[in-house]
Amino acid sequence: MNISIVIAHEEHYKFAEEICETINASAIQRGTGIARRTPEYVMKKMENRDAVVATVDGKFAGFCYIESWSHGKFVANSGLIVHPDYRALGLAKKIKERVFKYSQEKYPGAKIFGITTGLAVMKINSDLGYKPVPFSELTDDPSFWNGCRGCSNFDILERKEYKMCLCTGMLYDPAKKKTEEKYTFNKKVLLRLKNIKLALFLKKEKV
Repeated sequence: MNISIVIAHEEHYKFAEEICETINASAIQRGTGIARRTPEYVMKKMENRDAVVATVDGKFAGFCYIESWSHGKFVANSGLIVHPDYRALGLAKKIKERVFKYSQEKYPGAKIFGITTGLAVMKINSDLGYKPVPFSELTDDPSFWNGCRGCSNFDILERKEYKMCLCTGMLYDPAKKKTEEKYTFNKKVLLRLKNIKLALFLKKEKV
């Protein structure tokens, strides 16, 4: 088995549609938010060298892309996905580590952040040095939040005036890396927080 994780480029355009289909299928299966993207959007990321793709024996296995705002001061590693056929190989962590390192190389000094409902992604992020933060500490660039329109939970984000949703915001700030203690991931606490959010938002929808 030959596993390859590289910076995506034009050679990987052929995977764009499959990447989008995999993201969409995962969103439906999980019943939670994953912002959907078009093949054209994915190919643009590849063209700009703002994505990482994983292959196994030449077949698409995983993907993640980079977005930047405020002239590169804020960077997000988004759209992390692993094809169902390759989800027992630890690829999610390997892809995330690769795109995280690449983001630091391409955007030195940038704050790297993400929002997610996935506990597995939260665990990977915490291992890399991310900490949970309120949305107010993330970029205030409207284009970032507009990117959430493809998510099934976008209406919640709008109702909460972009201050919270089912996702948890996580931030890696290189300027604070040496002065702050590393965040210790606690799955039970974050799962409870997620369930509280879900119950609260659903309750308000029924009122």
